[in-house]
Amino acid sequence: MKLEALAIVLEEPGRLALSRLPLDAPGADDVVVETAWSGISTGTERLLYSGRMPDFPGMGYPLVPGYETVGEIVEARPDSGYSVGQRVFAPGATCYGAVRGLFGGAASHLVVKGARVATIPRELGDRGVLLALAATAQHARSDVAPEGAELIVGHGVLGRLLARLSVAAGGAPTVWERDPQRAEGAEAYLVTTPEEDARRDYRAIYDVSGDPTILDALIARLAPGGEIVLAGFYERPLAFAFPPAFMREARLRVAAQWRPGDLKTVIGLAEDGRLSLEGLITHRRFALQARDAYPIAFDDPRCLKMVLDWRAVA
Repeated sequence: MKLEALAIVLEEPGRLALSRLPLDAPGADDVVVETAWSGISTGTERLLYSGRMPDFPGMGYPLVPGYETVGEIVEARPDSGYSVGQRVFAPGATCYGAVRGLFGGAASHLVVKGARVATIPRELGDRGVLLALAATAQHARSDVAPEGAELIVGHGVLGRLLARLSVAAGGAPTVWERDPQRAEGAEAYLVTTPEEDARRDYRAIYDVSGDPTILDALIARLAPGGEIVLAGFYERPLAFAFPPAFMREARLRVAAQWRPGDLKTVIGLAEDGRLSLEGLITHRRFALQARDAYPIAFDDPRCLKMVLDWRAVA
């Protein structure tokens, strides 16, 4: 039987459709996942939606976005390593033929390599979509301060997860956030503004703001030998004044995509209660309401995380 999926398709910047797409036939090491929930990324997906995404492998329209999918395995091929009925997290798929999968997770069904999915506890429910950002936060962690971030710029979902991981490791991070609505919801850490923070000896600063003009302000807050970790996504080139960075022997590191070990770590932390995923999903819509959901996810400052529910259409 030929497989197909109902998928969210960005036909071109600013134009989103719900389309039935044929799926590639699963190979010997693939699984077929029936999606329960997927998340909308306010970083990469916003750039894809607006047409401002920098040149990136796999770029081009039409495309299926999304890299935060939770679902159930409905077919497990013999070399996949999985069984039918397992609840898994999938970081997207490239199974739509001529339609690009970047990152391909916003669909009712996915065909994906077994090596790319991970079993997760059923009790996580739709919070399982947050595991990609949690793994991103884990991957960004710096050896300069083993207890985690000392300063985090931005109190969105990724900033909150960085702060929670730091608290779990014994740290006491400070978070900068100017939006009063976003400043709420701290758990055992301080949220303030740059103007109210006099400290200038941070060893590890994590920027998740995506602001390409911020480096000089962050370098001014570093301790000698301190490190700035760029954990956001930047659509324009970054620049900084060299003398202040030279005086501090500043380190600059880009945190790339998370690895399977990072995902395994945060699943374990969530399972044993050391990492809470509560309070981060603020908005939910049915998948058939996607055209309304995306603008809310991108433009409503009250929306930390939008989750699409596929269970009625899977």
